[in-house]
Amino acid sequence: MQANVAALALGNMHTCALTFDGGVHCWGSNLYGQLGNGDTAYYSPAPVQVTGLASGAVAIATGDSHACAVVETGGVKCWGRNIYGTLGDGTTEDRSVPVDVLDLDDAVALGAGERQTCALTRTGAVKCWGNGQLVPAYIEELRGGMAAVAVGGQHACALTTDGGVKCWGSNYFGQLGDGTTTDRTAPVDVAGLTSGVSAVVAGRSSTCALTTAGAMKCWGSNLSGQLGNGEAGRALTPQTVVGTPFGLIFRNGFDRS
Repeated sequence: MQANVAALALGNMHTCALTFDGGVHCWGSNLYGQLGNGDTAYYSPAPVQVTGLASGAVAIATGDSHACAVVETGGVKCWGRNIYGTLGDGTTEDRSVPVDVLDLDDAVALGAGERQTCALTRTGAVKCWGNGQLVPAYIEELRGGMAAVAVGGQHACALTTDGGVKCWGSNYFGQLGDGTTTDRTAPVDVAGLTSGVSAVVAGRSSTCALTTAGAMKCWGSNLSGQLGNGEAGRALTPQTVVGTPFGLIFRNGFDRS
């Protein structure tokens, strides 16, 4: 598999790989069946084949203790921990093999976090499930014009086709980037990032964006210096990552401009 990997996704304690022929393999912790091979052994130190996904997958995402894949038809399959409804199958039962996400047949990309999962549709809309929502539902403000979605611990963000970033959810550490610590049930614009962004990623309590100029900006929790701005303390608005050329490297792989 080493020479056939098209994409990687990292969860809390497990990793999944998508191969060029559409197969999905996972390894690491398996307490909730997040390796998707029908087993719940404590862990696997080597990749195992996800049941039913030897081919046909086109995108993958891993959450805290679950994983999902978009298949060629536009459907989504998920497996692993399901206490918050993150698998989207209408239940809260953990699954050790992939199950179909209900009411979703036009997905092109995914984001997965601790308590929710989101999909980007072919029409540029965002649908999410989890946090007690057992089947996908539209984010009403994001029914079109979206280019990507990223899900963190308890927040999520979307990249617009105009290069802007909008976030919603938990905001205790300022991970929504709107200059406040107010939780948001609806997407809000990230301060200073209404255009010029090519990619966005979300961590447990922080968020980062890559600009079309190759710069990186991060905001939210900074307890371990994860914002890279040379300072301590959380940031409620985007801060430029200092002294690194890495943005140019990432841009080559992820630029959406």
